[in-house]
Amino acid sequence: MTEQTSANTEGIVGLDEPKKMTREDWRKKKELEEQRKLGNAPAEVDEEGKDINPHIPQYISSVPWYIDPSKRPTLKHQRPQTQDTHNSAIADWYKRGVQENAVVTKFRKGACENCGAMTHKKKDCLERPRKVGAKFTGTGIAPDEHSQVLLDLDYDGKRDRWNGYDPEEHQRIVEEYAKVDLAKRTLKAQKLQDELASGKLDQTEREHDSEDEDEDKYADDIDMPGQNFDSKRRITVRNLRIREDTAKYLRNLDPNSAYYDPKTRAMRENPYSNTGKNPDEVGYAGDNFVRYSGDTVTMAQTQLFAWEAYERGTEVHLQADPTKLEVLHRSFKVKKEDFKETQRESILEKYGGQQHLDAPPRELLLAQTEDYVEYSRHGAVLKGLEKAVARSKYEEDVLINNHTCIWGSYWKDGFWGYKCCHSMVKQSYCTGDAGIEVNNTDCVPFEEGLTEPQEEEQPKSLLEMHREKITKDKKKKKKNKKKRHGSGSSDSEDEEKKKEKLKKALEAEDRRVKHVEALMQLDERKRPYSSLQELKAPTEEEIEAFRMKRCRPDDPMASFLGQ
Repeated sequence: MTEQTSANTEGIVGLDEPKKMTREDWRKKKELEEQRKLGNAPAEVDEEGKDINPHIPQYISSVPWYIDPSKRPTLKHQRPQTQDTHNSAIADWYKRGVQENAVVTKFRKGACENCGAMTHKKKDCLERPRKVGAKFTGTGIAPDEHSQVLLDLDYDGKRDRWNGYDPEEHQRIVEEYAKVDLAKRTLKAQKLQDELASGKLDQTEREHDSEDEDEDKYADDIDMPGQNFDSKRRITVRNLRIREDTAKYLRNLDPNSAYYDPKTRAMRENPYSNTGKNPDEVGYAGDNFVRYSGDTVTMAQTQLFAWEAYERGTEVHLQADPTKLEVLHRSFKVKKEDFKETQRESILEKYGGQQHLDAPPRELLLAQTEDYVEYSRHGAVLKGLEKAVARSKYEEDVLINNHTCIWGSYWKDGFWGYKCCHSMVKQSYCTGDAGIEVNNTDCVPFEEGLTEPQEEEQPKSLLEMHREKITKDKKKKKKNKKKRHGSGSSDSEDEEKKKEKLKKALEAEDRRVKHVEALMQLDERKRPYSSLQELKAPTEEEIEAFRMKRCRPDDPMASFLGQ
């Protein structure tokens, strides 16, 4: 028993932590390290017999106690560790398909009951379940799959994007395209032979149709801005400016002017836009001016049509056959317009609404346009067209009955009239200046002149005026006495009327409170709309009744009101 415990302790000795050094041993160790650094003492040797540089720090050269029990200083743990791993080769991969060399005609024991293959069972079979399995029919035995190898890939092998790539797969694609190209050439040659035999094509035209025609006509469609790509030479040529020309970025030194792209050497906007110069007068107005002027837009539309037609199978090209392309483009636009018109007519015929399309111009509807007009400080038009005067649907400036002004051009004393004759009668005949003189005089009409003149009142004396004043004062005193005698009875009558009105208001308030309580008992969706009721300003009696009937929660006697 003691021998066994001693053996166990010997096996654990290597895992014990190093014992603490005494002060004398520590001083000797430091002196030895200093002598080794100075070269006076031989360098320390590791377990492989290699010298250890004394200038290497201790935390690098010393081995952790839980790794190496010998505790000898070494640099082995700092070097890359060799691992004996047997990874799969670069050409190893799973075999695809099935074994086609052996054909099985009889069901074998242990095979799949559905298809008859030996490499899997019925629950792992990927074939459609048969009505009667191969175990019972013995026919239609499926071939066995390949026995797959177990691949042990390293770190790079698992992340290789070409892992398992079969070069023969690409070779099959190349052969397929070669067959298609050969069929195209054969068909083209046969077509040329038929045209030559029928007389539609001359021998000179056949020779002119070169065999090395580049079918990839649009190889130079995707150009970098500022570059020209030559598809024949396969080179890229920079668009360099002539040295004598002024650089685009020197035309306007204002940093807020048009942006210049140094990579593509393009300045799309006009550099003189903020200087007030006309774009027609300057020598350079930006790349957009050149790009969107003249027939550039038409050329771009034609080129776009050629690309779209080529994608749909029509052999047209802008440079090779411009006449054919132009005829096709014109016919396409005509057919497109006809199709739009027929579609529009069919929709209008089916749903109607032609009257909504015949709307008046925008100026009449909104009395505003998007046309830019610039005015001076005096109101004169500097740029653009002056705003059109909005006209109504009624006839304007129509002169009748010899009038030189329209009805409504004159206003006097709340009446409209004609300015030319100051006549206030509509559709009257114009009398000109004579009518103005007559209408401006203070003459009295003929009927009013027949009335008899009233007698003028004679001036009263001071005595008569004093007597009239005394009589008026007496009449006022009598009226005041009558009011005083009847005021007592009238006040009592007014109080009775107020009491009756207040009583009616209280009854109405009770009815209103009961009605509100009944409405609160109903469902919200079944309540009537209060907005349909007629709203009136409340009278004084109704306000008084509401205040008397109102229940205040802070009233200590509120709980005794219903008893």
